[in-house]
Amino acid sequence: MVGGSRIRQIGWALVLAICFALLLALTFKVNAVKSDVRLAERRIIAAQQAKLMLETEFETRASQQQLSNWNAVEFGYSAPRADQYLESERQLAALGTPRGVDAPSPVRVALNRPARESEGLFAEWIEGEADNATPVDGRDVVTASGLAERLASPAVGMAGVAEVSQ
Repeated sequence: MVGGSRIRQIGWALVLAICFALLLALTFKVNAVKSDVRLAERRIIAAQQAKLMLETEFETRASQQQLSNWNAVEFGYSAPRADQYLESERQLAALGTPRGVDAPSPVRVALNRPARESEGLFAEWIEGEADNATPVDGRDVVTASGLAERLASPAVGMAGVAEVSQ
């Protein structure tokens, strides 16, 4: 009995080894098929993207042809010619028309006018009675160079500096 059971054990071990080998082969085959399916799906997605890109290109070119037809027939647009380009800003300014009689005056920038010696440093600015008033709040604009001149003048002196500090 010992001999028969020993042969039976070896037989079962052999059957299990064959089953394990078949299971291993089947697992490899399944993984290979899954890999092929994934590759086919990637190719399908790439083909769909290429199709979408080609459809977009086709629609764009069809739109360009339609726009070209509209430009030629209905709007009368054409590509610019070489003589339509300007060489400088002066040529562009020469194309402008003069301002009409009823047109509003252009916005002016602040002027640096000399300060009146008898008044304080910022008297005009505070009172808002200057000719070069800003369009926003109506106050006189004092530039940096004008301020430096006022501070340097002997008539303003320390009294002007005291007015600035207040």
